[in-house]
Amino acid sequence: MNLQDFEIQYREAMAETLNELQTAVLLLAQVQQKISTIGSSVQSISESVEEFIAEQKAE
Repeated sequence: MNLQDFEIQYREAMAETLNELQTAVLLLAQVQQKISTIGSSVQSISESVEEFIAEQKAE
């Protein structure tokens, strides 16, 4: 392998690795958003259940 071939392989490997890293970062952002959405849903459900329990106790 000569220097030019080595350089080409290096650049291709770096480009592929950087693309994979970018994909991972984008997936992480999606996961963080999903966790936030699920957290909000759980909080909303919890509040509804607490209100229902309080209403049932008041009757």
